[in-house]
Amino acid sequence: MNKIITRITQRIKQRSEISYRQWLDMTLAMVNSGRGRRQLSCGNLAHVVAANCSQEKSSILDLLHSNLGIVTAYNDMLSAHQPYKFYPDIIAEALRPLGHTCQVAGSVPAMCDGITQGQPGMELSLFSRDIVAQATAISLSHNAFDGTLLLSICDKIAPGQLMGALSFAHLPTAFIPVGPMGTGISNDEKVTVRQQYAAGSATKETLLNMECQAYHSPGTCTFYGTANTNQLVLEAMGLMLPGSAFVAPNSALRHALTQAASCKIAAMHSQSQQYRPLYEVFTAESLVNGLVAWLASGGSTNHSLHMVAIARCAGLILTWDDISELSDVVPLLVRMYPNGPEDINAFQQAGGVPVLMKNLHALGLLNTNVKTAFGEFADLMTTPIVKDEQLVWVPCGDSTNTEVLAIPTQVFSGSGGLKVLSGNIGKSVIKVSAVATEYQQITAPAKVFQCQNEVEQAYKNGELNQDVIVVVTHNGPAANGMPELHKLMPILGNIQKLGYRVALVTDGRLSGASGKIAAAIHVTPEAFCGGEIGLIRDGDMIEFDAVRGVLNVNADLSLRHVPEFTYQDQPQTWGRNLFAGFRSQISSADTGATIFN
Repeated sequence: MNKIITRITQRIKQRSEISYRQWLDMTLAMVNSGRGRRQLSCGNLAHVVAANCSQEKSSILDLLHSNLGIVTAYNDMLSAHQPYKFYPDIIAEALRPLGHTCQVAGSVPAMCDGITQGQPGMELSLFSRDIVAQATAISLSHNAFDGTLLLSICDKIAPGQLMGALSFAHLPTAFIPVGPMGTGISNDEKVTVRQQYAAGSATKETLLNMECQAYHSPGTCTFYGTANTNQLVLEAMGLMLPGSAFVAPNSALRHALTQAASCKIAAMHSQSQQYRPLYEVFTAESLVNGLVAWLASGGSTNHSLHMVAIARCAGLILTWDDISELSDVVPLLVRMYPNGPEDINAFQQAGGVPVLMKNLHALGLLNTNVKTAFGEFADLMTTPIVKDEQLVWVPCGDSTNTEVLAIPTQVFSGSGGLKVLSGNIGKSVIKVSAVATEYQQITAPAKVFQCQNEVEQAYKNGELNQDVIVVVTHNGPAANGMPELHKLMPILGNIQKLGYRVALVTDGRLSGASGKIAAAIHVTPEAFCGGEIGLIRDGDMIEFDAVRGVLNVNADLSLRHVPEFTYQDQPQTWGRNLFAGFRSQISSADTGATIFN
């Protein structure tokens, strides 16, 4: 066992001793109160079963079997969530012969960052995570359930569901995934057409045709962004069946996994010998395992927010320094776009999460004293197959494509995919796994903007054709909800392609597909809250060094003042007027950008 992994795990536990005990005491109080339906009055129970058929009504009322609460993020616009339309029926069909039942306890909002990129709705995206958490808690508040099935995949939705479920951690809980859509066009072609469009050399029709080939069917988007990072991390933490994250939608194996997960959770009610509540699964040890898998896979930068916020919902205090120290000792074992040319389907074909976990275990980088929602640590290194019409798990083999999933003796990089940068601008994170070594260090003059649209206009005016560090301020959580600034990537990519050295510094976000540009994001303190990033002026020389972890502006900031900026001066349309309370209460990026602190 790597000593640093052990030390950081223990440090999180010691730091969190009081807050974790408070969460655990709250959870144990719910355990001690007994099964939920026994606490309901006759009138309460009548409402629970009013809409059910007579057989289901009888099963729910006799209390001899489990009644599972499904919290679904189904809508038919998100490709990853569209298949969930059919899951409640699949689950009910699996449970019925065993005498168990299920009910859709509630639905949570599920917005798509791919649709809101560059649009006003992106200012609501990060806030939606905490709303999903609240909606999950409201769904489970009916207290009529013996276990929880969480149906979600995408960016803020799965983290939000887990955050909400952690307030009901006395219940056995698992995620039920859908799997990725098939591979469309190559990632190189996607990047090329997007950059051509940004440069004005491709038409909108060409761009739309390409995008529709890339995103073309039900299932998760195939690049290794936030949605697929969610799935990999949740499986690594033992919160879904082993090997289930990236099995294709509508396949026989996917159907069998959905049914098996449902039946296993139903068998774990609090009065059974198999009782496995969420609080026994979600621990400091499993949290660190999830972090290690995230870093080793070069996952989304969004998880530097999400993992901190999720941990705090279980009373665990995780810091960026913990993440940075882990990244120093966790090697990069996976190359998926944007870190490499292949996509999530190639990773699954190479062995997927079970082989990644096997390799991390061989390197001594995982806590083994953990339980999973369905079993024990060793189960994480098994692969599901359908044999003789039966679902079974077999020990996973080795990687079948070492260009995508490395073996322990031939890693892609000695450190993980994320790094924390610090200096007189503040603290930030960078996804180094996607950035070539020659672009990780740059000193250049700043060009300062307050939104990505200003950057786009400056690019069209030819004002950025130079060595430059683009600084985008007032895009943090408290300013405007911390939208992703993904529109910048093709622009900055074109500048770099012309031979100039370029980087981005912002208190905003980028998606998991952050690209090959050196980008110091999530800068905290943010400009709106008086952070030094708001003091930078055009022409200031910035030292950006992702190798040494340094981010400094070579200027005396002590005599400067942050420019006047109030959100009231910004547009209130497209629902943004309803989120003033979130903007005033949300915590800093390094504490999870959440209202729950």
